[in-house]
Amino acid sequence: MSDPIWANLFRKPHSLRDQLAALLTATPLFDDVPQREVRRLVANMHARDYASDERIFSTGERGAGAVLIHSGLVSIRSGDVELARLSVGDFFGEIALAIDEPRTADAVALEPTRLVFLLRADIEEWMERSPVLGGRFALNLARVIAARLRHANEMLSRRGNA
Repeated sequence: MSDPIWANLFRKPHSLRDQLAALLTATPLFDDVPQREVRRLVANMHARDYASDERIFSTGERGAGAVLIHSGLVSIRSGDVELARLSVGDFFGEIALAIDEPRTADAVALEPTRLVFLLRADIEEWMERSPVLGGRFALNLARVIAARLRHANEMLSRRGNA
C-alpha cells in the first residue's frame, strides 16, 4: 500500500489530453506521426459519455469520423451478429475518415463508456497544414482499412468452408 505522504509531489497528473494522445499514438493510424502532432489533433477532439446499452450509431447513418474508446466497452454489430467487442484504446468507424458514406455496422456501448470522436473535417484541416504527416496518416488509414477487409474476407472464407 502506498502512503500519500511519500507520493511524488512534483509529478504532474496526466491530463485527459495526454491520455488521449497516448492512446491515439498507440494505434496504427498514427504510426510515424510525432506525439506533438497527435496532441494538436487531440485538442479538437470531442468526448461523449454513453450509458450501458446506449446506441452510438446505427447502420446507414452518415459518419463524420472515427471513434476512440477512452473507457468502457463497445460492441460492433451487423444485425444480430457481433462483429467485434472493443475496449480502451481501440478505435472504430475509420472508414468515415476516408469517405462520406453511411455506416456499415451498429455500435453499442456495453457498459458506461467514454468515447472521443476524431472528425474527418479536423483530419482534413490538419492534412492541409501538415501534408507530409497527412500523407503518413492517409497511408496508415489505408493499411488499417485493408487489414480489416482482409480479416473480413478470411472470416467469410471460413464460414463458406464450414
